[in-house]
Amino acid sequence: MRELIESIAKALVDHPDSVDVKEIEGAKTVVYEVKVGTGDMGKIVGRGGRTVNAIRTIITAASMKQGKRGILEIVE
Repeated sequence: MRELIESIAKALVDHPDSVDVKEIEGAKTVVYEVKVGTGDMGKIVGRGGRTVNAIRTIITAASMKQGKRGILEIVE
């Protein structure tokens, strides 16, 4: 899942080399922390938050199949 999120994020931003995705897995939760470069936050969030909501939907569905809760955090 981390690789998929990283691929999506790198395709959306102006500075793909600055994208870093960390996966922090707990007993019942998986947190995906996406770090993007300065000025790229708007590219990940998208107009009206649509892009980030689509990514969160993918994470939620994939995490539920594993019996866990998926959380997406985006940091600039």
